[in-house]
Amino acid sequence: MRLILSALVVLLAVAAARAEGPLVKYGDPVPRDVREIYDAGIRYLLKTQDASGAWKSQYGIPAPTGMALMVLLASGEDPNFGPYRTPIRRAIRALLNEQDSAVGYIGGADGNPSMYHHGFAMLALAEAYGVVDDRGLWSEPGAQGGKGQGRSIGKALELAVRAAVTANKKNPTGGWHYGPEMTSADTSVSGAVLMGLLAARNSGIEVPDETIDRAIKYYGSMTGGNGSVGYSGGPGHGTEATTSIGVLVFSIARRQALPQYKAAKTYLEKASGGGAVAAAGQMGVRGPGSSYEHYYRAQALFQCDVSIWEKWNTSFIKTLKSQQAKDGSVTLSYGAEVDTPLTLLAMAVNYKFLPVYER
Repeated sequence: MRLILSALVVLLAVAAARAEGPLVKYGDPVPRDVREIYDAGIRYLLKTQDASGAWKSQYGIPAPTGMALMVLLASGEDPNFGPYRTPIRRAIRALLNEQDSAVGYIGGADGNPSMYHHGFAMLALAEAYGVVDDRGLWSEPGAQGGKGQGRSIGKALELAVRAAVTANKKNPTGGWHYGPEMTSADTSVSGAVLMGLLAARNSGIEVPDETIDRAIKYYGSMTGGNGSVGYSGGPGHGTEATTSIGVLVFSIARRQALPQYKAAKTYLEKASGGGAVAAAGQMGVRGPGSSYEHYYRAQALFQCDVSIWEKWNTSFIKTLKSQQAKDGSVTLSYGAEVDTPLTLLAMAVNYKFLPVYER
């Protein structure tokens, strides 16, 4: 049944993409440069996946593991029978082993749960759910052991959603911050969690409308009159990265009628109209040229204006060709363990295979 549902999802994606016209139709030839950069990046990721199936960084495990998992899923290869079947399944088990089954948080094995990690891990599991056949996930050689033993992707996703919803209920802003018990919020952490929830809802997991509505209201309150989405504390005065997050979550939540979306869209389009990609590290880890900014801007532009995305994407590919190391890694802002999957996911919009990249 799961395989039949997966086939239906693909067919629906084809139909939806065809309705968008020739610019974004499903199965468009992927430019050679994109394919070469992406394949080289995947080779780096496969070499750096550890024995547990995780990707580790100085910032922790779940987020880079979730990002790398999405890179493999977005490649267009069959996740169940293709060449990445084994690393995909190992990565899923690694994420499930990072989850606290009592409260649903993914990460925080060191006693410090991070909603960044939780959000990216939840997004990855949502993208895997329905396309990865997890029967036998725990009976494969080397799969035994770990606190996720026997848990399905669907069950883990339900637990993760419950944890995010609970944290949101406790937060008067309607958003999320680094710790699940914090009562303040910022649009960066909130973007990671909200995208995970929207992807989970898209995959068929129940997510309360109240939680989505509160989060969207929070983004509305953070959008300034000029369309810039602030980081924390008040509207406006944000970066192009936080504005990209706002445009993306408004789009995926289907709130394009909101005046805040229209203002943020206009702001981002003007900021990206020339198609130029800023040099890496110009404004710190979340500024222009950072892997974080690339990740969100690529998705936001694709959702709001394909023609501008195409110009930006062309410049992005050209810039990346000069920045990618011979081993396939990319180092811009956070170190290769994080920058590589984030950058590849910015490129993955070209493939249009993951539901999060549909329009």
